[in-house]
Amino acid sequence: MTHEPEVHTIICLRCPRGCEVAVHVDSEGVVSEVSGNGCKLGVQYVTQEVRDPRRILPTTVRVRGGTHPLVAVWTPEPIPRGRLLELARATREIVVDAPVADGQVILKDWMHLGIDLVASGAVDVAS
Repeated sequence: MTHEPEVHTIICLRCPRGCEVAVHVDSEGVVSEVSGNGCKLGVQYVTQEVRDPRRILPTTVRVRGGTHPLVAVWTPEPIPRGRLLELARATREIVVDAPVADGQVILKDWMHLGIDLVASGAVDVAS
């Protein structure tokens, strides 16, 4: 007995077009057809989105002794979507001492997954 492929509609975010892409996934989870993409990046994006969706996490962490109480941080590499909330919760416990430099690694290799949390701004020491 053959099964009809599942069809997912995904808005592609790889270029400014925002194409609505139809992705056909067979019963074994294999992408069998992609349509509606305006460029080849769409195929790559939706295939990744079906197999292993990933996201960048932008958030903040607390700063002790700084001119600002928080510093913006992010994950320079996309992380598995299912781990976003877990990492976001973990950032609530992080407190860094001022000064903080733009690009400074705040958290290295989170959970041994190769995920870094990096400052995307600077905070000087309060006078």
